[in-house]
Amino acid sequence: MNLSFREILELLNKHEVEYIVVGGVAAVIQGAPVTTFDIDALVRISEENASRLVCALDELEAHFREHQTTIRPTRDDIMAGGHLLLMTRAGPLDILGFIGNDERYEDLIDASSDVPMAAGNFRVLNLEELIRQKKAANRPKDRAVLALLEEVLRRQTGVE
Repeated sequence: MNLSFREILELLNKHEVEYIVVGGVAAVIQGAPVTTFDIDALVRISEENASRLVCALDELEAHFREHQTTIRPTRDDIMAGGHLLLMTRAGPLDILGFIGNDERYEDLIDASSDVPMAAGNFRVLNLEELIRQKKAANRPKDRAVLALLEEVLRRQTGVE
């Protein structure tokens, strides 16, 4: 795992943020040979989790990527439940309030697994659900990786 990704995950864990790793990092953790440049974290939208997340983001020196100045995300930004595309001192981090068809943390917790790693335990979206999400999104970048993800799943499950 990229050392910067490890730092991000360690700090999210340190602050006890409730999140599920989705996207490219979720695929890599499950054995898919893909390249990704950011971490996508689907977070629980709640008052308590937003407060913990703000502390983690402060420690990561997070700011919005689209701004040249360091406009930092607030608790209100998190509670809005949208997407926060951030740059941190450890690299890019996308905080997501939902994915797919407005599916939130609570909707996908059962489609994720707890994974122990050097950065600590964290939840990762299962490969089957990741494939379903990418099919539903139907973006060119998702279509490009689908066959690879499906092949990894076939090899892991032994199902042809």
